[in-house]
Amino acid sequence: MEKKILEIPYGTRDFLPTEATEKRIIETKLARLFGSWGYDEVVTPTIEYLETLTKGSSRTLEPHLYKLFSKDNRIMALRHEMTTPIARLMGSRLQGRELPLRCSYISSVFRYEQSQTGRQCEFYQAGVELMGSGSAAADAEVIALAVRSVLSAGITDFKVCLGQVEFVSGVMEQYQLAEKDCEALKEAMEKHDLVLLETLVDDLQLSDSAKKALKSLPLLNGGPEMLEQAREMALNARSRRALDNLTEIYHLLEAYQVADYVQFDLGIIRDFSYYTGMVFEAYTPELGFPLCGGGRYDNLLADFGNPCPATGFALGIERVLLALERRGDGLPETPKDVYVGYAPSKLEQAVKKALELRQQGKVAELSASPGTEQEAEAMQQGRGYKDLLFIS
Repeated sequence: MEKKILEIPYGTRDFLPTEATEKRIIETKLARLFGSWGYDEVVTPTIEYLETLTKGSSRTLEPHLYKLFSKDNRIMALRHEMTTPIARLMGSRLQGRELPLRCSYISSVFRYEQSQTGRQCEFYQAGVELMGSGSAAADAEVIALAVRSVLSAGITDFKVCLGQVEFVSGVMEQYQLAEKDCEALKEAMEKHDLVLLETLVDDLQLSDSAKKALKSLPLLNGGPEMLEQAREMALNARSRRALDNLTEIYHLLEAYQVADYVQFDLGIIRDFSYYTGMVFEAYTPELGFPLCGGGRYDNLLADFGNPCPATGFALGIERVLLALERRGDGLPETPKDVYVGYAPSKLEQAVKKALELRQQGKVAELSASPGTEQEAEAMQQGRGYKDLLFIS
């Protein structure tokens, strides 16, 4: 029993003092960056009604939600991401605001899944939603801000992989695939399971050239020249419009001076069913999973009674910290300036001096009890303070 009360739930973690400080530094930088781009922070409840969180999503989402009951027996759940709660907010208290509307958040989210390095059941995200604009300019702004967010967090070696779900849907449409076949192929692509994809394609009643095109979808990645290769596969207006959209976004990213961080990957699907246009994920060599991701979701807000286009992204805070740790750089430690020790009967003078130091903007820790100067010096060094002030 004593052991059990010291345990924490599966998929959660404690942040120790240094870890919590590093996390707060990252969050503060991101909050300042989002604000400088005109995004206003919002905070939504940790708990939402189940029908809210699953609106517009596949019911297969439910096994990944932490569910509970309200006193009136309505099923509730912990939020699994932030886009849906903000869409609900947009359809309620933000309805009628002048568009476009820019919102940011830094929040914890919960998703029940196999816990592994870089993937917890409770994790922290920072992100933005730009609602009310369906333009390529809005998409480019969100991608550029995502790039600046990763850079602001201290990571410089990364790539943003940019795709377009309408291109994939258009290619499948041109071969007149049944909806169940499209869903199976997209699920295989989402899981990056090329063996399963090839098996599914081989079972389709299609020409060899059509099968070759479908199998090559996850392999369409590279620079702007790759889009010309993709155009040879785009036999209908839907897929061609998607490529035109990516071309326009890329030109705008050049204006934002972040295009060097971007490459195309037309096999990206993302793991939420509400994406309708461009999608992207950012990868760094230190991690085998994305640092951040996002995309366009033009239909989700209509599910909450306020139809308008939207786009956004989310950045994983723990993933940033893990990438920094693996790279060996880490974050600069919070400066600890002065440890204040004092002799017996000198507590009041020490309190006043500690207050003066804090008013000057210094970090000052006051000893919890009187002692000798040698004892205070040992505490100063052990607790990592640069200077010692001893009141005798």
